Amino acid sequence: MPPLALIAGPTASGKSELAVHLAQALAGEGKRAVIVNADSAQVYADLRVLSARPSDADMGGIEHRLFGAWDGVVACSAADWAAAAKREIADLHAAGALPILCGGTGLYLRVLLDGIAPVPPIDPAVRDAVRRLALGEARAALEAEDPEAAARLAPTDTARTMRALEVVRATGRPLNEWQARKVGGIGDRVTLHPLILLPEREQLYARCDQRFETMIESGAIPEVEALLARDLDPALPVMRAIGVPEIAGFLDGTLTRTEAVAAGQMATRRYAKRQYTWFRHQLPPQWQRKSNKLSANMEYLVSLLRSYG
Repeated sequence: MPPLALIAGPTASGKSELAVHLAQALAGEGKRAVIVNADSAQVYADLRVLSARPSDADMGGIEHRLFGAWDGVVACSAADWAAAAKREIADLHAAGALPILCGGTGLYLRVLLDGIAPVPPIDPAVRDAVRRLALGEARAALEAEDPEAAARLAPTDTARTMRALEVVRATGRPLNEWQARKVGGIGDRVTLHPLILLPEREQLYARCDQRFETMIESGAIPEVEALLARDLDPALPVMRAIGVPEIAGFLDGTLTRTEAVAAGQMATRRYAKRQYTWFRHQLPPQWQRKSNKLSANMEYLVSLLRSYG
């Protein structure tokens, strides 16, 4: 089966640098590798700075795909990204190149590798009726109609509670039945070489703080000004990306610059913490998990070089 490299981990863990290093090492062996984005913020053209999208210099002469590929006015779902990633991966395999998936959006990776539950479209009337319920009402209804989901979901998880309830009401089947029938994943059609970067937490959080300060100095404020000038729907993912609400608060006078930076740093650290927990516990135990020290990952790089022929 064709090879697929995967370098994943929390934000600011050093994924992009390692991916470029790997691709350059392969190029030194006369082999072509291309980095494919798997980060839900870096897909948006509007978020060059705030998503830490690699610059031309950062790319180190290596081809990158699906970076800045979506206009912010269009929400990129996990299914949308997975469909595009499949096309890119198939194209690269056909050309004899190695795709290197690089990113920190676990849902993207899960949908690409494992597939997606084939839940049919939800009747708008059912969805509207469910979304009008208070959380307590929805929770009680879910306990009666899909007790397995109710037992699995936290009582305060509004979004997932509503989703599970609308699925069982619209389809007559609980959500877990649909999820057990996932389709479209490519995990069984590739030889996966995964590496998860999990630096020391304090080091990671310090990098998050420094990165946000660097973003502010590198054009994040005018980037958000340009985004706000588009007058997009505030519910769009691009408008809720880390840094956008915080800098918007500075621009409208709600926050001082210092307060906006502190809020952005806190949001980044919290996101990194959630990612860290997810990557540590939600992926197969046999997947390699290492620090972000390049020397500590040389064994992985060498093994991949040998297996990719």
